[in-house]
Amino acid sequence: MPAKAWWREGVRFECQGGGGCCVSHGECGSVYLTREDAGKLAKHLGISVAELAGRYCREGQSPLNLKDAEGSEACIFLVDRRCSVYQARPTQCRTWPFWPEVMGPRKWREQVAGFCPGVGKGRLVPAEAIEAALDEQRRADAQLALEGEQAEGEG
Repeated sequence: MPAKAWWREGVRFECQGGGGCCVSHGECGSVYLTREDAGKLAKHLGISVAELAGRYCREGQSPLNLKDAEGSEACIFLVDRRCSVYQARPTQCRTWPFWPEVMGPRKWREQVAGFCPGVGKGRLVPAEAIEAALDEQRRADAQLALEGEQAEGEG
């Protein structure tokens, strides 16, 4: 953890279940699936990864990323403001709001605290748990980059 991380004393956060994080917000508009995420999600749904890609992911995208719900900017798996695949949700969803790209103090205020009602509520998430989420998301980002490069090499 950076010695001067603003979150070194932890961050109070508890999901309020509003589903706002499951709706596109400009550049934060796609949920990308690592191969592992796709496998877990397909297994949870009782379908193959190929069927998952065909039914629930944007066509021709690599790495896979989830479609929006019909006529909406919400995730295809957001039903009644709840994640219908919560137990198998992708890494990107599990690590929210602790993504490396929003952990600077200004970005946190503008892109997370300014829109997510769970910030400042509930339990104190310790710095160690935040760092673990950041590490998990960094690994997923690296895997997604690798998978994208491999797909380009195949195409």
